[in-house]
Amino acid sequence: MSSPYLSVVVPVFNEEENLPELLPRLAAALAAIGTSYEVVLVNDGSRDRSLELLRAAAAADAHLVVIDFNRNYGQHSAVFAGFEEARGEVIVTIDADLQNPPEEIAKLVTKMEEGYDVVGSVRVKRQDSLFRRLASRLVNRVTSMATGVHLSDYGCMLRAYRRNVVKTLCQSKEISTFIPVLADMFAGRVTEVPVAHAERLRGESKYSLWKLVRLQFDLMTSFSLWPLRLTLGIGVTMATASMAVALVLILGRIIKGHEWAVSGVFTLFAVLFFFIGVLLFAIGLLGEYVGRIYMEVRHRPRYVVRQVFRSPEDPS
Repeated sequence: MSSPYLSVVVPVFNEEENLPELLPRLAAALAAIGTSYEVVLVNDGSRDRSLELLRAAAAADAHLVVIDFNRNYGQHSAVFAGFEEARGEVIVTIDADLQNPPEEIAKLVTKMEEGYDVVGSVRVKRQDSLFRRLASRLVNRVTSMATGVHLSDYGCMLRAYRRNVVKTLCQSKEISTFIPVLADMFAGRVTEVPVAHAERLRGESKYSLWKLVRLQFDLMTSFSLWPLRLTLGIGVTMATASMAVALVLILGRIIKGHEWAVSGVFTLFAVLFFFIGVLLFAIGLLGEYVGRIYMEVRHRPRYVVRQVFRSPEDPS
């Protein structure tokens, strides 16, 4: 059985409204590229009819492979499962919500032919709300500072990877991870291309505000010691400031007498409570790192595959 040149990995979670349009558009876009291909669709514990639609499509099209999780494990776990199954030399990831048009895949494949290991994408004229656009800019900036990886659009799922990079990614067994940043660490040549972005017409976003905040915290604590070093810097600064406040209170007591010292007690309490708050924050941050170590040393699998569906006929 020969391997296809191109593999497309699509995580799917409650996308029954988008699949009837996604699958034919994806097939047409990949056929237009003119190379052998496969599509690996990962059902991430959908509670709607997504799995039913995927199974029917896989039975009718030998290019499709469907991986079914026993429950929802999250987008990155679904992508890793797709990576494990993919056989192509170039592996592309794309969301199932059609906000990244499948027709844009050709741009990434063309760029990969120039010898790049990873080709990311930058969404132009984004069709998201103002809040999501501003939040995305903040995430991109903070992530660049924390990880040292400088990408323009971390949130865009449309990306292409060389097979050797994906193989190395699959060897990385940490539970909490972020694929674009991790891939950049293993890739020799990385670039980005501008791609179109469409409004989400059906369904709803799977990333709530809390999930976005959690993802950002995962990024900072999984790939960098920057938060710990920042907390250390704040601690040193506050310790210095506390000594200065103590010196002022002592000098005030000597110069202005007992009454001024009594009024200074309230200032001391305010400063003390502030220090306690910062200390609790630092303990919580340290606990987050310790908790991640605990999660990793248990060596639990990222996901559990219930079944894999594919057509008996292989196009290769």
